[in-house]
Amino acid sequence: MPLFRSPDDLARVLAAGPSADERALSAARKRQSELTKPPGALGRLEEIGIWLAGWQGTDRPHAEPVKVTVFAGNHGVAAEGVSPYPAEVTRQMVANFERGGAAINALSRAFGLALDVVALDLDQPTQSFVRGPAMSEAECLAALNAGAEAIGGDWAIHVFGEMGIANTTSAAAVAAATFGGSGTDWAGAGTGLDARGIARKAVVIDDALALHRREARSAFEILRRLGGRELAAIAGAVAAARAKGIPVVLDGFVATAAAAPLTLAAPGALSHCIAGHVSAERGHRRLLDRLGMAPLLDLGMRLGEGTGAALAVQVLRAAAATQSDMATFAEAGVSGSDAG
Repeated sequence: MPLFRSPDDLARVLAAGPSADERALSAARKRQSELTKPPGALGRLEEIGIWLAGWQGTDRPHAEPVKVTVFAGNHGVAAEGVSPYPAEVTRQMVANFERGGAAINALSRAFGLALDVVALDLDQPTQSFVRGPAMSEAECLAALNAGAEAIGGDWAIHVFGEMGIANTTSAAAVAAATFGGSGTDWAGAGTGLDARGIARKAVVIDDALALHRREARSAFEILRRLGGRELAAIAGAVAAARAKGIPVVLDGFVATAAAAPLTLAAPGALSHCIAGHVSAERGHRRLLDRLGMAPLLDLGMRLGEGTGAALAVQVLRAAAATQSDMATFAEAGVSGSDAG
């Protein structure tokens, strides 16, 4: 049975999700304080290890296995001149993923990450959202459920990537509808726009915001009217992971924007998520600030596909290893210091 059968189910699924296990958090903090190092010496690795412990219900968390799912969709707004690339590139890149030739393929192989690619009705682009809602209710629900279906099996961590020509325009519009601001505030270069192209993109976003402002108030309606199939799929996957208490590493601007409206649907909707990196797309840092998330990496990347989050998984692996595999002072026979 589909997880999302009506627009109201998005909030229901998120509200019914578990919280981090307080007893595991307490036990993880205690263990962290007893490890053979000065307090705080491992910086954010300590915080991340404890965060993982809370979601896994143990003071010795793990970060294996990891699943990367890349969702691909085509956008009608591409016809508005917001990308230097034609929409056919989406299908061509999906073929590249399937052949193993993309950056996310290379990183997944290097790091031992499972990778799946989900193409979402590439023959049927969404409607240009300056002319009407990007998707019907049924189309948006189908995309949400396609994302939810990715949450299965015994995965310790999920990463969600995306591919879709013009999807940074959708992401900027979704971010603006969620947190306010204009097209100029959120529009960036995407796949390589110059200053004139970015200005054109900002105008398209402003036109869309004006058209949908009255109705685009809930998470579902923001995604339906201004998003795309791959953005809705990521939102559905993040919500389904929240329902199962599975940690998620968020990727770049598009993936983070896809998840952002969920914060309107339920308190703590993204408490199981961590920001893998901050991308060079200009709206991403602003978006992370609005979400109160500190990125793990800042490498100037802006590719998408889940690449930044895949890199950040290595930080989570390090955090889990130090939290779980280091000896305590008592186990090592080392004298502790109350003074740190």
